[in-house]
Amino acid sequence: MNSASSLTLTAEMHERVQHHLFPGDGLEAAAVLVCAKAPGPRLRLLVRDVVLVPHDQCVRHPDELKWPGTAIEDAIDLAEKEDLSIILLHSHPGGFFDFSDYDNRSDRITIPCLFAAFGSLHGSAIMVPDGAILARIYTPDMKTQQLELVAVPGHDLRWWWSDRKFLVRPMAFTGGTREELARLTACVFGVSGTGSIVVEQLARLGFGRVVLIDFDLVEKKNLNRILNSTIDDAENHRPKVTVFDRAITSYRGASVAIPINASILERSAVLAASQADVLFSCVDTHDARQMADMISSAFLQPLFDVGVTIPTRSMPDGRRAIADVCARVDYVRPGGPTLGDRGVYTQASLRAEYLRRTAPAEYRNELAQGYIKGAVDEAPSVITLNMRAAADLVMEFLARAYPFRHDPNIGFARRELSIAAKEEEILPEGQFPVSHNSLLARGAQEPLLNLPRIRL
Repeated sequence: MNSASSLTLTAEMHERVQHHLFPGDGLEAAAVLVCAKAPGPRLRLLVRDVVLVPHDQCVRHPDELKWPGTAIEDAIDLAEKEDLSIILLHSHPGGFFDFSDYDNRSDRITIPCLFAAFGSLHGSAIMVPDGAILARIYTPDMKTQQLELVAVPGHDLRWWWSDRKFLVRPMAFTGGTREELARLTACVFGVSGTGSIVVEQLARLGFGRVVLIDFDLVEKKNLNRILNSTIDDAENHRPKVTVFDRAITSYRGASVAIPINASILERSAVLAASQADVLFSCVDTHDARQMADMISSAFLQPLFDVGVTIPTRSMPDGRRAIADVCARVDYVRPGGPTLGDRGVYTQASLRAEYLRRTAPAEYRNELAQGYIKGAVDEAPSVITLNMRAAADLVMEFLARAYPFRHDPNIGFARRELSIAAKEEEILPEGQFPVSHNSLLARGAQEPLLNLPRIRL
Protein backbone atom coordinates (compact mmCIF):
# COMPACT_ATOMS: atom_id res chain seq x y z
CA MET A 1 0.00 0.00 0.00
CA ASN A 2 1.24 3.49 -0.87
CA SER A 3 -0.18 6.65 0.63
CA ALA A 4 -2.48 8.10 -1.99
CA SER A 5 -3.05 11.44 -0.28
CA SER A 6 -1.17 13.55 2.22
CA LEU A 7 -0.79 16.89 3.99
CA THR A 8 2.73 18.20 4.67
CA LEU A 9 3.91 20.99 6.97
CA THR A 10 7.42 22.26 7.61
CA ALA A 11 8.68 21.77 11.16
CA GLU A 12 8.52 25.53 11.79
CA MET A 13 4.93 25.73 10.59
CA HIS A 14 3.90 22.74 12.68
CA GLU A 15 5.56 24.14 15.81
CA ARG A 16 3.90 27.52 15.31
CA VAL A 17 0.46 25.96 14.93
CA GLN A 18 0.91 23.56 17.85
CA HIS A 19 2.01 26.38 20.16
CA HIS A 20 -1.09 28.39 19.23
CA LEU A 21 -3.57 25.53 19.48
CA PHE A 22 -2.36 24.43 22.90
CA PRO A 23 -1.69 27.56 25.01
CA GLY A 24 -1.98 25.55 28.21
CA ASP A 25 -5.53 26.39 29.27
CA GLY A 26 -7.15 23.11 28.11
CA LEU A 27 -9.53 24.88 25.72
CA GLU A 28 -9.92 24.38 21.99
CA ALA A 29 -8.31 26.84 19.57
CA ALA A 30 -8.19 27.22 15.79
CA ALA A 31 -6.00 28.01 12.80
CA VAL A 32 -6.46 28.02 9.04
CA LEU A 33 -3.93 26.28 6.78
CA VAL A 34 -3.43 27.64 3.27
CA CYS A 35 -2.17 24.84 1.04
CA ALA A 36 -0.64 24.51 -2.40
CA LYS A 37 -0.97 21.26 -4.32
CA ALA A 38 1.81 19.13 -5.71
CA PRO A 39 1.29 17.89 -9.28
CA GLY A 40 -0.86 14.78 -9.63
CA PRO A 41 -1.80 12.03 -9.86
CA ARG A 42 -1.20 11.73 -6.14
CA LEU A 43 -2.96 14.30 -3.96
CA ARG A 44 -0.32 16.06 -1.86
CA LEU A 45 -1.31 19.26 -0.05
CA LEU A 46 1.59 21.49 1.03
CA VAL A 47 1.03 24.05 3.77
CA ARG A 48 2.31 27.38 2.46
CA ASP A 49 0.81 29.76 5.01
CA VAL A 50 -1.23 29.76 8.21
CA VAL A 51 -3.76 32.13 9.74
CA LEU A 52 -3.90 31.84 13.54
CA VAL A 53 -7.36 32.64 14.90
CA PRO A 54 -6.98 34.94 17.95
CA HIS A 55 -8.09 33.21 21.14
CA ASP A 56 -10.03 36.25 22.35
CA GLN A 57 -12.16 36.25 19.19
CA CYS A 58 -13.38 32.69 19.81
CA VAL A 59 -15.87 31.08 22.18
CA ARG A 60 -13.65 28.34 23.57
CA HIS A 61 -14.55 25.22 25.55
CA PRO A 62 -12.64 21.96 26.26
CA ASP A 63 -14.64 20.10 23.61
CA GLU A 64 -16.30 22.80 21.52
CA LEU A 65 -15.25 25.92 19.64
CA LYS A 66 -16.95 28.79 17.87
CA TRP A 67 -14.76 31.12 15.84
CA PRO A 68 -15.33 34.20 13.69
CA GLY A 69 -15.58 34.20 9.92
CA THR A 70 -13.00 36.97 9.60
CA ALA A 71 -10.12 34.47 9.94
CA ILE A 72 -11.55 32.42 7.09
CA GLU A 73 -11.93 35.59 5.02
CA ASP A 74 -8.26 36.39 5.61
CA ALA A 75 -7.33 32.88 4.46
CA ILE A 76 -9.50 33.24 1.36
CA ASP A 77 -7.66 36.46 0.50
CA LEU A 78 -4.35 34.53 0.67
CA ALA A 79 -5.59 31.51 -1.25
CA GLU A 80 -7.98 32.69 -3.94
CA LYS A 81 -5.50 34.22 -6.40
CA GLU A 82 -3.58 30.96 -6.91
CA ASP A 83 -6.56 28.64 -6.33
CA LEU A 84 -4.98 27.20 -3.20
CA SER A 85 -6.82 24.93 -0.77
CA ILE A 86 -7.94 25.81 2.75
CA ILE A 87 -7.84 23.41 5.69
CA LEU A 88 -9.73 24.46 8.85
CA LEU A 89 -7.72 23.16 11.81
CA HIS A 90 -8.66 23.07 15.48
CA SER A 91 -7.34 21.36 18.61
CA HIS A 92 -8.69 18.48 20.67
CA PRO A 93 -7.11 19.21 24.08
CA GLY A 94 -8.48 15.95 25.51
CA GLY A 95 -6.50 13.90 22.98
CA PHE A 96 -9.47 12.46 21.01
CA PHE A 97 -7.82 11.54 17.69
CA ASP A 98 -10.90 11.61 15.48
CA PHE A 99 -13.56 13.97 14.22
CA SER A 100 -16.46 14.44 16.64
CA ASP A 101 -20.13 14.74 15.75
CA TYR A 102 -19.81 18.45 16.53
CA ASP A 103 -16.90 18.68 14.05
CA ASN A 104 -19.01 16.98 11.37
CA ARG A 105 -21.94 19.34 11.90
CA SER A 106 -19.65 22.36 11.84
CA ASP A 107 -18.06 21.26 8.56
CA ARG A 108 -21.46 20.83 6.92
CA ILE A 109 -22.11 24.50 7.66
CA THR A 110 -18.68 26.03 7.06
CA ILE A 111 -17.12 24.11 4.17
CA PRO A 112 -19.88 25.01 1.64
CA CYS A 113 -19.14 28.67 2.40
CA LEU A 114 -15.55 28.12 1.28
CA PHE A 115 -16.70 26.58 -1.98
CA ALA A 116 -19.12 29.46 -2.48
CA ALA A 117 -16.11 31.78 -2.39
CA PHE A 118 -13.72 29.81 -4.65
CA GLY A 119 -11.93 26.53 -5.26
CA SER A 120 -12.62 22.85 -5.76
CA LEU A 121 -10.83 21.28 -2.79
CA HIS A 122 -11.00 22.33 0.87
CA GLY A 123 -11.01 20.46 4.15
CA SER A 124 -10.70 20.28 7.92
CA ALA A 125 -8.27 18.82 10.43
CA ILE A 126 -7.77 18.23 14.14
CA MET A 127 -4.60 18.25 16.23
CA VAL A 128 -4.05 16.52 19.59
CA PRO A 129 -1.58 17.68 22.26
CA ASP A 130 1.39 15.60 21.07
CA GLY A 131 1.16 17.32 17.67
CA ALA A 132 -0.48 14.48 15.73
CA ILE A 133 -2.84 15.69 13.00
CA LEU A 134 -5.78 13.99 11.30
CA ALA A 135 -7.04 15.67 8.12
CA ARG A 136 -9.77 15.23 5.54
CA ILE A 137 -10.79 17.01 2.35
CA TYR A 138 -14.11 17.76 0.68
CA THR A 139 -15.18 18.22 -2.91
CA PRO A 140 -17.82 20.82 -3.83
CA ASP A 141 -20.58 18.20 -3.58
CA MET A 142 -19.42 17.61 0.03
CA LYS A 143 -18.00 14.17 -0.57
CA THR A 144 -15.28 13.56 2.00
CA GLN A 145 -11.96 11.74 1.86
CA GLN A 146 -9.52 11.15 4.69
CA LEU A 147 -5.97 12.22 3.90
CA GLU A 148 -4.07 9.03 4.57
CA LEU A 149 -0.90 10.71 5.76
CA VAL A 150 0.13 13.90 7.55
CA ALA A 151 3.88 14.49 7.37
CA VAL A 152 6.24 16.89 9.14
CA PRO A 153 9.79 16.50 7.76
CA GLY A 154 11.77 18.08 10.59
CA HIS A 155 14.91 16.95 12.39
CA ASP A 156 12.91 13.76 12.95
CA LEU A 157 10.60 12.54 10.18
CA ARG A 158 7.13 12.55 11.71
CA TRP A 159 4.26 10.70 10.02
CA TRP A 160 0.67 10.29 11.22
CA TRP A 161 -1.63 7.87 9.43
CA SER A 162 -5.39 8.16 9.18
CA ASP A 163 -5.86 4.50 10.16
CA ARG A 164 -4.03 5.21 13.49
CA LYS A 165 -1.26 2.74 12.67
CA PHE A 166 2.17 3.59 14.04
CA LEU A 167 0.94 6.16 16.58
CA VAL A 168 3.54 4.38 18.66
CA ARG A 169 6.58 4.71 16.40
CA PRO A 170 8.18 1.45 15.25
CA MET A 171 11.64 0.67 16.55
CA ALA A 172 14.42 0.93 13.96
CA PHE A 173 15.59 -2.24 12.22
CA THR A 174 12.38 -4.18 12.93
CA GLY A 175 9.48 -5.55 10.94
CA GLY A 176 7.49 -2.48 11.99
CA THR A 177 9.78 -0.23 9.99
CA ARG A 178 9.34 -2.40 6.92
CA GLU A 179 5.57 -2.36 7.36
CA GLU A 180 5.49 1.44 7.46
CA LEU A 181 8.00 1.93 4.65
CA ALA A 182 5.73 -0.20 2.44
CA ARG A 183 3.32 2.78 2.53
CA LEU A 184 5.95 5.31 1.39
CA THR A 185 7.61 6.29 -1.88
CA ALA A 186 11.32 7.06 -2.18
CA CYS A 187 12.90 8.87 -5.12
CA VAL A 188 16.57 8.48 -6.04
CA PHE A 189 18.33 10.98 -8.29
CA GLY A 190 21.24 9.24 -10.00
CA VAL A 191 21.38 5.44 -10.27
CA SER A 192 25.10 4.99 -10.78
CA GLY A 193 27.99 4.49 -8.34
CA THR A 194 26.51 5.47 -4.98
CA GLY A 195 22.97 5.65 -6.35
CA SER A 196 22.81 1.99 -7.35
CA ILE A 197 23.82 0.97 -3.82
CA VAL A 198 21.28 3.34 -2.27
CA VAL A 199 18.51 2.00 -4.50
CA GLU A 200 19.37 -1.57 -3.56
CA GLN A 201 19.06 -0.72 0.14
CA LEU A 202 15.80 1.20 -0.20
CA ALA A 203 14.14 -1.54 -2.22
CA ARG A 204 15.21 -4.26 0.21
CA LEU A 205 14.25 -2.15 3.23
CA GLY A 206 10.71 -2.31 1.89
CA PHE A 207 9.73 1.06 0.37
CA GLY A 208 6.41 0.59 -1.40
CA ARG A 209 7.71 2.40 -4.46
CA VAL A 210 11.13 3.55 -5.55
CA VAL A 211 11.28 6.20 -8.27
CA LEU A 212 14.53 5.92 -10.26
CA ILE A 213 15.69 9.04 -12.13
CA ASP A 214 18.72 8.85 -14.42
CA PHE A 215 19.22 9.73 -18.09
CA ASP A 216 22.38 7.67 -18.65
CA LEU A 217 23.08 4.29 -20.26
CA VAL A 218 25.22 1.48 -18.89
CA GLU A 219 28.77 1.37 -20.28
CA LYS A 220 31.50 -1.18 -19.73
CA LYS A 221 33.44 1.34 -17.63
CA ASN A 222 30.48 1.39 -15.20
CA LEU A 223 30.49 -2.32 -14.47
CA ASN A 224 33.02 -2.02 -11.64
CA ARG A 225 30.66 0.05 -9.50
CA ILE A 226 26.99 -0.22 -10.58
CA LEU A 227 25.20 -3.04 -8.80
CA ASN A 228 23.10 -5.41 -10.91
CA SER A 229 24.67 -4.24 -14.20
CA THR A 230 26.01 -6.81 -16.67
CA ILE A 231 28.16 -7.00 -19.78
CA ASP A 232 24.98 -7.60 -21.76
CA ASP A 233 23.50 -4.35 -20.39
CA ALA A 234 26.60 -2.44 -21.48
CA GLU A 235 26.75 -4.02 -24.94
CA ASN A 236 23.07 -3.27 -25.53
CA HIS A 237 23.29 0.28 -24.11
CA ARG A 238 20.46 -0.23 -21.65
CA PRO A 239 19.35 2.69 -19.46
CA LYS A 240 20.59 2.41 -15.89
CA VAL A 241 17.03 2.77 -14.60
CA THR A 242 15.95 -0.19 -16.76
CA VAL A 243 18.63 -2.35 -15.18
CA PHE A 244 17.37 -1.52 -11.72
CA ASP A 245 13.73 -1.91 -12.67
CA ARG A 246 14.61 -5.45 -13.74
CA ALA A 247 16.58 -6.14 -10.56
CA ILE A 248 13.95 -4.82 -8.13
CA THR A 249 11.18 -6.66 -9.96
CA SER A 250 13.14 -9.91 -9.57
CA TYR A 251 13.00 -9.78 -5.76
CA ARG A 252 10.13 -7.38 -4.94
CA GLY A 253 7.72 -7.97 -7.79
CA ALA A 254 6.25 -5.63 -10.36
CA SER A 255 5.28 -1.97 -9.81
CA VAL A 256 7.76 -1.25 -7.01
CA ALA A 257 10.39 0.35 -9.26
CA ILE A 258 9.31 3.39 -11.29
CA PRO A 259 12.05 4.01 -13.89
CA ILE A 260 12.34 7.53 -15.34
CA ASN A 261 14.95 7.59 -18.09
CA ALA A 262 15.42 11.36 -18.03
CA SER A 263 17.68 14.03 -16.62
CA ILE A 264 16.70 15.61 -13.31
CA LEU A 265 16.62 18.86 -15.31
CA GLU A 266 13.64 17.63 -17.36
CA ARG A 267 9.97 18.16 -16.59
CA SER A 268 9.13 14.44 -16.56
CA ALA A 269 11.72 13.87 -13.82
CA VAL A 270 10.46 16.79 -11.71
CA LEU A 271 6.87 15.52 -11.96
CA ALA A 272 7.88 11.99 -10.98
CA ALA A 273 9.96 13.24 -8.05
CA SER A 274 7.07 15.38 -6.77
CA GLN A 275 5.12 12.21 -5.94
CA ALA A 276 7.68 10.90 -3.43
CA ASP A 277 7.76 11.10 0.36
CA VAL A 278 11.59 11.10 0.63
CA LEU A 279 14.33 12.20 -1.79
CA PHE A 280 17.83 10.74 -2.09
CA SER A 281 20.37 12.69 -4.15
CA CYS A 282 23.23 10.59 -5.52
CA VAL A 283 24.21 12.84 -8.42
CA ASP A 284 27.70 13.99 -9.38
CA THR A 285 27.07 17.46 -10.83
CA HIS A 286 26.37 20.80 -9.18
CA ASP A 287 23.37 21.69 -11.35
CA ALA A 288 21.73 18.35 -10.55
CA ARG A 289 22.19 19.00 -6.81
CA GLN A 290 20.69 22.44 -7.25
CA MET A 291 17.65 20.85 -8.89
CA ALA A 292 17.31 18.32 -6.05
CA ASP A 293 17.41 21.27 -3.64
CA MET A 294 14.67 23.09 -5.54
CA ILE A 295 12.43 20.03 -5.76
CA SER A 296 12.78 19.43 -2.02
CA SER A 297 11.75 23.02 -1.28
CA ALA A 298 8.90 23.28 -3.76
CA PHE A 299 7.25 20.02 -2.70
CA LEU A 300 8.25 19.97 1.01
CA GLN A 301 10.21 16.72 0.81
CA PRO A 302 13.12 15.70 3.06
CA LEU A 303 16.33 15.39 1.05
CA PHE A 304 19.33 13.17 1.77
CA ASP A 305 22.41 14.03 -0.32
CA VAL A 306 25.68 12.12 -0.63
CA GLY A 307 29.00 12.99 -2.23
CA VAL A 308 32.29 11.10 -2.51
CA THR A 309 35.68 12.33 -3.69
CA ILE A 310 39.22 11.03 -3.94
CA PRO A 311 41.31 14.17 -4.41
CA THR A 312 44.89 13.74 -5.60
CA ARG A 313 48.03 15.86 -5.34
CA SER A 314 51.18 16.31 -7.39
CA MET A 315 54.39 14.71 -6.14
CA PRO A 316 57.85 16.26 -6.66
CA ASP A 317 58.65 13.64 -9.29
CA GLY A 318 55.48 14.52 -11.25
CA ARG A 319 53.44 11.52 -10.18
CA ARG A 320 49.98 11.82 -8.65
CA ALA A 321 49.19 10.62 -5.13
CA ILE A 322 45.98 10.27 -3.16
CA ALA A 323 45.49 13.24 -0.85
CA ASP A 324 42.37 11.91 0.88
CA VAL A 325 39.40 9.59 0.58
CA CYS A 326 36.26 11.51 1.50
CA ALA A 327 32.51 11.09 1.87
CA ARG A 328 29.83 13.62 2.82
CA VAL A 329 26.19 13.13 3.85
CA ASP A 330 23.80 16.08 4.21
CA TYR A 331 20.22 16.01 5.47
CA VAL A 332 18.06 18.89 4.22
CA ARG A 333 14.66 19.50 5.77
CA PRO A 334 12.26 21.88 4.00
CA GLY A 335 12.57 25.29 5.64
CA GLY A 336 16.10 24.62 6.89
CA PRO A 337 19.46 25.43 5.27
CA THR A 338 19.55 24.11 1.70
CA LEU A 339 22.49 22.50 -0.06
CA GLY A 340 23.09 25.93 -1.58
CA ASP A 341 23.14 27.54 1.87
CA ARG A 342 25.73 24.93 2.89
CA GLY A 343 28.00 25.65 -0.08
CA VAL A 344 27.60 22.21 -1.65
CA TYR A 345 27.19 24.15 -4.89
CA THR A 346 27.89 27.84 -5.54
CA GLN A 347 27.35 30.24 -8.42
CA ALA A 348 31.03 29.82 -9.23
CA SER A 349 30.84 26.02 -9.29
CA LEU A 350 27.66 26.10 -11.39
CA ARG A 351 29.35 28.46 -13.86
CA ALA A 352 32.47 26.28 -14.00
CA GLU A 353 30.35 23.22 -14.71
CA TYR A 354 28.48 25.05 -17.47
CA LEU A 355 31.76 26.15 -19.06
CA ARG A 356 33.17 22.63 -18.90
CA ARG A 357 30.14 21.35 -20.85
CA THR A 358 29.69 24.16 -23.36
CA ALA A 359 33.14 25.78 -23.75
CA PRO A 360 35.84 23.28 -22.73
CA ALA A 361 38.70 25.39 -24.15
CA GLU A 362 37.62 28.44 -22.15
CA TYR A 363 37.17 26.25 -19.08
CA ARG A 364 40.74 24.90 -19.35
CA ASN A 365 42.05 28.44 -19.85
CA GLU A 366 40.28 29.82 -16.77
CA LEU A 367 41.32 26.79 -14.73
CA ALA A 368 44.96 27.33 -15.70
CA GLN A 369 44.78 31.04 -14.85
CA GLY A 370 43.13 30.38 -11.47
CA TYR A 371 39.82 32.08 -12.25
CA ILE A 372 37.92 28.88 -11.44
CA LYS A 373 38.44 28.09 -7.78
CA GLY A 374 38.10 24.78 -6.00
CA ALA A 375 38.57 22.59 -9.06
CA VAL A 376 40.47 19.48 -7.96
CA ASP A 377 41.91 16.56 -9.81
CA GLU A 378 39.83 13.62 -8.62
CA ALA A 379 40.49 9.96 -9.14
CA PRO A 380 37.42 7.90 -10.06
CA SER A 381 35.32 6.75 -7.11
CA VAL A 382 35.42 3.03 -6.42
CA ILE A 383 32.79 0.66 -5.15
CA THR A 384 34.28 0.27 -1.66
CA LEU A 385 34.03 4.01 -0.96
CA ASN A 386 30.60 4.13 -2.60
CA MET A 387 29.42 1.30 -0.36
CA ARG A 388 30.51 3.15 2.76
CA ALA A 389 28.94 6.46 1.70
CA ALA A 390 25.68 4.89 0.48
CA ALA A 391 25.28 2.97 3.74
CA ASP A 392 25.87 6.18 5.74
CA LEU A 393 23.23 7.97 3.65
CA VAL A 394 20.52 5.36 4.21
CA MET A 395 21.48 5.02 7.88
CA GLU A 396 20.95 8.78 8.21
CA PHE A 397 17.44 8.34 6.85
CA LEU A 398 16.70 5.53 9.30
CA ALA A 399 17.99 7.65 12.20
CA ARG A 400 15.55 10.42 11.23
CA ALA A 401 12.53 8.17 10.63
CA TYR A 402 13.12 5.85 13.59
CA PRO A 403 15.44 7.76 15.96
CA PHE A 404 18.02 5.58 17.66
CA ARG A 405 20.98 7.90 18.26
CA HIS A 406 21.92 8.86 21.80
CA ASP A 407 21.98 12.54 20.77
CA PRO A 408 19.11 14.50 19.15
CA ASN A 409 19.01 14.56 15.36
CA ILE A 410 19.24 18.36 15.30
CA GLY A 411 23.00 18.01 15.71
CA PHE A 412 23.51 15.89 12.56
CA ALA A 413 22.83 18.17 9.58
CA ARG A 414 26.07 17.09 7.92
CA ARG A 415 28.58 14.28 8.36
CA GLU A 416 31.99 14.49 6.72
CA LEU A 417 34.25 11.46 6.64
CA SER A 418 37.99 11.43 5.91
CA ILE A 419 39.06 7.82 5.67
CA ALA A 420 42.69 8.69 5.04
CA ALA A 421 42.88 10.82 8.19
CA LYS A 422 40.55 8.57 10.20
CA GLU A 423 38.39 11.59 11.03
CA GLU A 424 34.63 12.23 11.08
CA GLU A 425 33.15 15.68 11.52
CA ILE A 426 29.50 16.17 12.45
CA LEU A 427 27.95 19.59 11.91
CA PRO A 428 24.61 20.88 13.28
CA GLU A 429 22.20 23.07 11.32
CA GLY A 430 23.36 26.14 13.24
CA GLN A 431 26.65 26.03 11.33
CA PHE A 432 24.87 27.14 8.16
CA PRO A 433 22.92 30.27 7.20
CA VAL A 434 19.30 30.04 6.08
CA SER A 435 18.54 32.27 3.11
CA HIS A 436 15.09 33.35 1.95
CA ASN A 437 13.51 30.50 0.00
CA SER A 438 10.84 31.67 -2.44
CA LEU A 439 10.25 28.11 -3.66
CA LEU A 440 9.06 26.79 -0.29
CA ALA A 441 5.70 24.99 -0.80
CA ARG A 442 5.39 26.41 -4.32
CA GLY A 443 3.80 23.15 -5.42
CA ALA A 444 2.38 22.76 -8.91
CA GLN A 445 2.35 26.46 -9.74
CA GLU A 446 3.62 26.99 -13.29
CA PRO A 447 6.30 27.18 -14.37
CA LEU A 448 7.40 24.34 -12.13
CA LEU A 449 10.18 25.41 -9.76
CA ASN A 450 9.83 28.87 -11.33
CA LEU A 451 12.02 27.64 -14.18
CA PRO A 452 10.71 28.64 -17.64
CA ARG A 453 12.60 25.77 -19.28
CA ILE A 454 10.34 23.17 -17.64
CA ARG A 455 7.02 24.89 -18.20
CA LEU A 456 4.14 23.08 -19.90
